[in-house]
Amino acid sequence: MKIVVSTIVAAPIHEVWRAYTTPEDIKLWNTASADWHTTAASVDLRPGGTFSSRMEAKDGSFGFDFAGEYTKVVPHQLIEYTFGDRVGVVEFSQGVQGVTVTVTFDSESTHSEDQQRTGWQAILDSFARHVKGKLASE
Repeated sequence: MKIVVSTIVAAPIHEVWRAYTTPEDIKLWNTASADWHTTAASVDLRPGGTFSSRMEAKDGSFGFDFAGEYTKVVPHQLIEYTFGDRVGVVEFSQGVQGVTVTVTFDSESTHSEDQQRTGWQAILDSFARHVKGKLASE
């Protein structure tokens, strides 16, 4: 089953793209809740390139690597990737209100559809807040 989440980021598309694909930015926004953080991130943004984000509970009780391989990259428009036997697609679309970022991903069987949608949406919302805050501070 495919799950879709999206958000609108009121920022220029080049800023949205950069924040989504830069390891230092990813470490700042890649979290679903305040009790988690991303301690490391790597990005080799090209077909065949790999990515990895180390996500950990702040209390040290649990952590995991979210990692995969890029299969298609169209700058400022599209990122397709595999992670395990699953597929993810990130689309960037410029509109009147800003950039719509839509993430479509294959679900997994460990967590409910609602848990997966809620978690991925929370991360995407964190991304939007990060970009807004970064632009406000510049």
